[in-house]
Amino acid sequence: MSHAPAQTLLVRGARVEGRDATDLLVRNGVIVETGSGLSHQGATVVDADGLVALPGLVDLHVHLREPGYEASETILTGSRAAAAGGFTTVFAMPNTSPVADTAGVVEQELALGEAAGYVHVQPIGAVTVGQKGERLAELGAMADSRARVRVFSDDGFCVFDPLIMRRALEYVKAFDGVIAQHAQDPRLTEGAQMNEGAVSAELGLTGWPAVAEESIIARDVLLAEHVGSRLHVCHLSTAGSVDIIRWAKKRGVNVTAEVTPHHLLLTDELVRDYDARFKVNPPLRREEDVMAVREGLADGTIDIVATDHAPHPAEAKACEWAAAANGMVGLESALRVVHHAMVETGLLDWADVARVMSANPARIGRLDGHGTPVAAGQPATFTLYDPRPSRTFGLGDLRGRSTNSPYLGRELPGEVRWTVRAGIPTVVDGAVLDAPGVLA
Repeated sequence: MSHAPAQTLLVRGARVEGRDATDLLVRNGVIVETGSGLSHQGATVVDADGLVALPGLVDLHVHLREPGYEASETILTGSRAAAAGGFTTVFAMPNTSPVADTAGVVEQELALGEAAGYVHVQPIGAVTVGQKGERLAELGAMADSRARVRVFSDDGFCVFDPLIMRRALEYVKAFDGVIAQHAQDPRLTEGAQMNEGAVSAELGLTGWPAVAEESIIARDVLLAEHVGSRLHVCHLSTAGSVDIIRWAKKRGVNVTAEVTPHHLLLTDELVRDYDARFKVNPPLRREEDVMAVREGLADGTIDIVATDHAPHPAEAKACEWAAAANGMVGLESALRVVHHAMVETGLLDWADVARVMSANPARIGRLDGHGTPVAAGQPATFTLYDPRPSRTFGLGDLRGRSTNSPYLGRELPGEVRWTVRAGIPTVVDGAVLDAPGVLA
């Protein structure tokens, strides 16, 4: 796909991170000037009155399914979904076919993202060969490849063997990498169908105990401390997990953690109707856990929001609960859910949103030039978000290949109006462009 060159944009009256209105002059992919009453002959003028300007959002945890599972998503369709949600950078998990455990596969993913052009697609490498947990993958080769991989994860599989986990943590120190752990003890979750608690007992479904997550996090923060390496905890979901991360950070362990939008809002009560859109790993938890992860995000214990965007074809969800696949799509809805769960409740302001959805994920992933402030001299990579409307989230909001969203039919605030990546618009007036930068 060919992409239009960066153009001159004059954004009028944007509220940068929610502050007072200011103009932004964008030229050659850079914000060259900010202030009031700016003008530039020939510039495309964007009326941003009332819109919040945020740095381009960065998602550290998405599933783009390509290569191998293109019926669910492709790098192109997932990139379009990301742009629609205000994202300009996404990190692609390695559970593809073949698994992204070699330099060749991660370089292929990088090239497909470049060809699509909507977002920067940064591959995540598998920790172990085939995500089987038996021997380390080619971590150094992936780090040295054109993709410059710095985040490694076995994604839906926990690196359960403590010796393998220790060796991985030691290995990535050489290039300042990080191991992103899916914290799930497989023995404690055999046959588990939902969160273990009162609802699972009432429904007669095998429960997924909080300790299955918490015990792995506790082990791994101690391993990270022992070897002096970086650990990242994926999709943290329980109150106990927040406590462990808080303790580890006070102890000086180099650990970061993420929470998904759905764990900030949805609870296990939604499972009562056996609607498989609400089946996810880790499972939806109790109201007490939702409140705890919100507080953890607000006080900085949890570093980032990451979507865990997990597209599936309709048949993988339109079946009985036990047979249904885990996962939800989340790129298009993430900012609106965070607005609802965290900003409307007063727990975060827009500067905080910029931190947890842009600056921090880029820092954890070691991606220079991403997650940069909306300021003069910085890359013109930002999203313009309208916090004023409130409307029902529907199929028309989904831009990817799959529709397994838990928010269909739910009222959510806000709307992404523009997404701009290095001066090139990808979303204009709420519509994803047919090609990046090509205005109708």
